[in-house]
Amino acid sequence: MNRDTIIGFVLIALVLFLFSWWNQPSSEQIEAQRKEDSVRTVMKEKEAKKLMAEQAARQAQAEAAAHGDTSALFFSALNGTNSQVVLKNGKVELTLNTKGGTLSKAVVKGFEDKDGNPDVTLFASEDHQMNFLLSGKTENIVTQDLYFTPSNITDSTVTMTAQASNGGQLVMDYCLGPDHMLHFSLQAIGMGGIFAPTYKEMDIEWNDHSRQQEKGFYFENRYTGLFYKEAHDGSTDNLSETSDKTETIEESLDWVAFRNQFFSVALISKDNFAGGSTLSSVQDKKESGYLKQFEAKLRTAFDPTGQKPSEFEMFIGPNDFRLIQDVEKQSQFGKDLDLEQLVNLGWWLFRLINRWFTLYLFDWLASLGFSMGIVLILITLLLKALTFPMVKKQYMSSAKMRVLKPKFDEATKQYDKPEDQMKKQQAMMQLYSQYGVSPLSGCLPMLVQMPIWIAMFWFVPNAIQLRGQSFLWMEDLATYDPIISWSSHIWGIGDHLSLSCLLFCGSNILYSWFTMRQQKDQMVGAQAEQMKMMQWMMYLMPLMFFFMFNDYSSGLNFYYFISLFFSSIIMFVLRKTTNDEKLLAILEARYKENKANPKKQSGLAARLEAMQKQAEEIQRQKQNGYKK
Repeated sequence: MNRDTIIGFVLIALVLFLFSWWNQPSSEQIEAQRKEDSVRTVMKEKEAKKLMAEQAARQAQAEAAAHGDTSALFFSALNGTNSQVVLKNGKVELTLNTKGGTLSKAVVKGFEDKDGNPDVTLFASEDHQMNFLLSGKTENIVTQDLYFTPSNITDSTVTMTAQASNGGQLVMDYCLGPDHMLHFSLQAIGMGGIFAPTYKEMDIEWNDHSRQQEKGFYFENRYTGLFYKEAHDGSTDNLSETSDKTETIEESLDWVAFRNQFFSVALISKDNFAGGSTLSSVQDKKESGYLKQFEAKLRTAFDPTGQKPSEFEMFIGPNDFRLIQDVEKQSQFGKDLDLEQLVNLGWWLFRLINRWFTLYLFDWLASLGFSMGIVLILITLLLKALTFPMVKKQYMSSAKMRVLKPKFDEATKQYDKPEDQMKKQQAMMQLYSQYGVSPLSGCLPMLVQMPIWIAMFWFVPNAIQLRGQSFLWMEDLATYDPIISWSSHIWGIGDHLSLSCLLFCGSNILYSWFTMRQQKDQMVGAQAEQMKMMQWMMYLMPLMFFFMFNDYSSGLNFYYFISLFFSSIIMFVLRKTTNDEKLLAILEARYKENKANPKKQSGLAARLEAMQKQAEEIQRQKQNGYKK
């Protein structure tokens, strides 16, 4: 290392030393920084202690629930005799147990169950549990461990009280409305010193083992799920109905509901359920007699001073759109609960059709006293009448294409080479324009009816009015109608053959035959070859529908059967009443009129002509390039 290098390192070290000395903080700055660091340390320690305390409280609460430990504060309430209190009206009968002080059984009246009993039991004590968990400073309260003393007992009211050793009380007040709404509250009276001043929320654990209520397990299971409504944006959502699912919902919720195909139990909180609710849905096996296992872990507002009760409501009843609308008006919370979303009317477009058209039509026909089978037939006829003008118009467009097919074949036969396809299409579009016909009319009659078809796919399986209603050979329009049954389950078919499904698939084949014949008669050239493949696909579709719909409700299959049957009749009548010679004469007259005006052509024909010119220009440029 030479002298210059040593001098350089010394100078760099000197510069760094002087820079550090110049920028070092003063004693005042050091003292201020020390105080700031000390404050930050204290705040962090407080936050850590608070977090640890909350976690410890949660852990103690979980352990109390798991091991059945409840604070000595309610030592006298830990022992007692379990008895039952029944609240009832003309619509429901609800049983509450004094141990736990909560609902243990719910019976909906006026709906026969699958075993022939006059009422439907939604759940019993072995299926259902609701538990409130309160975390004190040093002790925890778990309501399922306590024996409550009932008072103020009537057919619609009861007060459940658990007495604390310090003179305080845990009080649960219940009041059953005139039909399907239960109002209740939980209040801790004289127990303010038990809870920390910052304790503002209590935990709720709600479990339900959803019973199979209908004959068709797989079909009912499709419409059974855990639903919830977000409080801020008002949207309603649900967990997967086809697989096991556990989800944490970060948004606050108005209500959580356990819903099967035709009945629901919804828990509503006046002060909302706080964000962070954990919801779970687990599938059951067919032989179990149950559909799904639901669990909801919720938190809601709690006043430790006892001045304000935590208020709740429960809807317990059928998934009847109009009934739920009426019951929702009985809510005392002043919220737009939108509980009618429990009736699944389909995605937004189809829900609009069902909500503002199908429901009104269905209600009107049902009010006339017709049986549900006749109502489905009348709905079909009315819809066919409404869509008939459009169907006829589109059929006549197809008929025009049919009678003009020989002329199209003759006019385009010189364009058989692959390189002439653009010219062929241009010539055909020119003829379409001159004759005033549309090449896209063949499948439109079916497309016109498709939104209604899909809307009815959602409406019929969720119409509780069809439940238990018989018609012709169908014993229950809400489930399948087997003509043959067997014990083992066959993949894709199940354990039965449904007659209404077979009729639906048969009518689908008949309708496909009519439409395919109509379209085949109007196809020209390559279109006719492509139609052969389409024809096979249309005939295979009824087979696919059989595997899909064999387990569906007979009401839905019956609706599709009669809809396609009447569609086939309409197509047949229109075909027989159409005079091809007169129609061709009208078209020839129009052709002569348009022939005199060669510039008159459809927008599609103009675009094809422009494309043809562009293609010819590109081809010409390529040829010029090759010559060069």
